[in-house]
Amino acid sequence: MSPQTVSYLALAGAILCEVTGSTFLTKSAQFTKLGPTALMVGFYVASFYLLSVALRTIPLGIAYAIWAGVGIVLTALI
Repeated sequence: MSPQTVSYLALAGAILCEVTGSTFLTKSAQFTKLGPTALMVGFYVASFYLLSVALRTIPLGIAYAIWAGVGIVLTALI
């Protein structure tokens, strides 16, 4: 696989992790439920790690535009 393909797959994974983390954020009941809170933190950490992998090849402006656009659409669908 080319580095560009790996970067875009990492970006897709980062977006999915961020949206999933945001879903668990609402289920954490203001951080009073340990399970959803731990999952939220885990998904956010994974999201930022995958974003850092994606940024090795993809310029920041393009990655952030894709992240924001797709993230908004997925969040609205959920």
